This record gives sequence, C-alpha cells and structure tokens, in this order.
Amino acid sequence: MIGTQRTTRRGDLPLPVPRRAPDSAAAVLRAVLDHGPIARSSIARVTRLSAATVSGVTAVLMDQGLVREAPEAVNRPGIGRPHVPLDVDADSVAIVGVHIAVPRATVALLDLRGRVIVQRQDPHGRRDPAGVLEALATTIAEVRREHGRWRRMLGVGLATGGWVDAAGGRVVEHPALGWRDVPVCATLAEATGLPVRADSNSRALLRAEQLLGAVADRARQSAVHMFVGNVVDVAFATGGVVHQGPRSAAGSVAHLPVDGCDLPCSCGRVGCLQAAVGEKALVRRALADGLIDRPEIGALVDAALAGSVGALALLQERARLVGRAAALLLDLFDPEVLVVAEAGVNRVPECLATLRAEVESASSAGADVTATVYSSSFPTSVLAVAGGAVALDRVYASN
Repeated sequence: MIGTQRTTRRGDLPLPVPRRAPDSAAAVLRAVLDHGPIARSSIARVTRLSAATVSGVTAVLMDQGLVREAPEAVNRPGIGRPHVPLDVDADSVAIVGVHIAVPRATVALLDLRGRVIVQRQDPHGRRDPAGVLEALATTIAEVRREHGRWRRMLGVGLATGGWVDAAGGRVVEHPALGWRDVPVCATLAEATGLPVRADSNSRALLRAEQLLGAVADRARQSAVHMFVGNVVDVAFATGGVVHQGPRSAAGSVAHLPVDGCDLPCSCGRVGCLQAAVGEKALVRRALADGLIDRPEIGALVDAALAGSVGALALLQERARLVGRAAALLLDLFDPEVLVVAEAGVNRVPECLATLRAEVESASSAGADVTATVYSSSFPTSVLAVAGGAVALDRVYASN
C-alpha cells in the first residue's frame, strides 16, 4: 500500500518457515519486499541467515539499486546504536511490463513494488507477429526515453493468452491472434537490448498475487488464478510454486464445457467457456443493445458503474457463467485462495457478489467463498501488472 509505512520490528514478524536451499540474496530481497522498512537484525531472524550474511547481501543489493536505507533511524530502548531500516528502492530501477491482447498491446514501466509508473495502450496496426513485436519495440523505446531515463532497466516481462512456453520464450499457439511458434523473447531482446521473459496471463498474474497481492501470504500456500478476457486461462500453485506442466501448457480451460450455454465456438463445438464469457461476444451484445458506444469492455463496466441496468445485467450474467467454472476449479484444487481477474468482477461490487454466490451454489467443497474467492488485487492495472510480474518474479527469485 502506498503511504506512510511503519518500520517492522522483530515482534511483528512471523516465525521463520523452512526453506529449500534458499538463495541468500533472493531471501533477503523478498524479506525486504514483504516487511520493509525492516532492520537488518529482523531480516536475519525472518530468513534464518546469519547477521554477517545479511550485512554482506544487503550491501550488494544496495549497490545494485534494489535496496536502500530508509530515511528514518529507529532507536531501540536502552543503550545501543540505532537500527537503520532497509526498504525496496522504488526509484533507482524499473522493469518493463508488456501485455499482448487480441485488440491491443499494453506497455508499462513498473517499480520494484509492482506499482505502475506509466502505461500506454495502443491498438494493433498489424496483428501478425512481426508487426506487433516491431510496434512493441518502438513503444518500449519511447516509454523508456520519456519516463525511464533516470532508472536502470532490469528487463522486460511479457504476458499474453494462449499457450506460452515460458522456458523457451515463445508463444506456441495463440488461436485468437492466429500465432504459432513465435519467438517473442528472442525477438524483443534483440530489438530492446534487454533480457525478456514471457508467460501466460494467469501464470503471470498468479505470481503477481503471490508477490504483491492483497492475500499474498495465503496465495503462496496454494492458489488458483482465473483470467477472463478475450482469452480465458487458469493457473494454479502449491507450496509457492506455479505449475507449468512438462510442455508449459497447464491452465488451458478455453474449451471447458459450460452448462446453459449454446454459443458456437471456433473449435467447432458448442458451449465452450471462452465462447460463453469471452469479451468479443459480450461487447457485441452490448453494442447491439445500445448500452455502449465503443467496442470495449471498459465502456460496459463504466456504464454499469454509472447506473445502467442493462450493462450491469450483462456483466452479472457473465459473472454467473464464470462462477460455474470457478466452482469446478475450487472443487478440483481446494486452494487456499481462488482469484478471478475479470473486468466486471474487478470493478463492480455486484459482479463479485454474483460470482461468489454462483460459486457457493455450484461448488460441493463447502468453502467459505468470502474468505476464499477474490477479485484481482490489481483492478485498474491488470494488464500492466501481468507483464511486469513476469520480470519481477525473476528479480525476486534470482537476485
């Protein structure tokens, strides 16, 4: 949360948990992200590293511009030198977040706390891979020149729908864009001179929830994330690890059958989840009903928030269908939290209530939906954060 922060003291910290061969720098950086401003002695306690190790690691992280000493010194009662708390350096470095949607691309700069410094959204001039990636490289250069010249860029994170091979840095298949086997990371790295990582929408946003979200501690235990846009996909994690699958294909739910839907799908079947809840069909209906004057899901959400009964009804209908699918996921995985990133659910309280009611009705798991089912922690910046989280995950996992 942006605002005045109180320095974390030893008594505020949770008990240390066992770690699997931690990288010292990553452990320290994550502790500062989670608890900063935080004293070195408290970092040692929560990470179970020695004071000498923490001192050495923090010196390196400060040299890299990732950590800084907070301006205030916190004095302990009694005799002794004051603690100088450490915090994430949100001013010296940045990462580039890229999201490729069906109609447009988003390019953003984010700081180390995942806060969006600036973002741009541009419709695709061309939708072929070469045209989209060339335009992205140009936009990245412009954004860096205009807003990031005083910051060191750590890398680019890219998120998109479809089947993304994160290890290979390529989009294996994105049916809605007509892409197959596109080396997005190598192409953008060559054009920008920055390291580039890519992943699917939901896997990226699940990592964002684990790093920065409102229920991050619980999401690190076990979580399911469902992304609903023009493309629908899912990610799940246990023990803090997001499942990729041997082919990096985990989370494909676009053709999950949905009861009560008879819309034809591009796959040739009827009643597939993506055909039922995808933005394209929803926006088309809203335009035909005169509820919006431009073909954008944001316009429909704005209309609902402004009091349009018809717009709200359409979004709640979508929320019910999404809720049925979410109930299946809840029963299948029994996660600590289930997060749904969908435009109406993210911004319209009635849609979140509708989603939860449908999950409660359709699920047999008996979960307390108000304590389990959440909207995105990033309601107004989902796309920017999706791309940014792919790069931030690498920063916090490997430094």
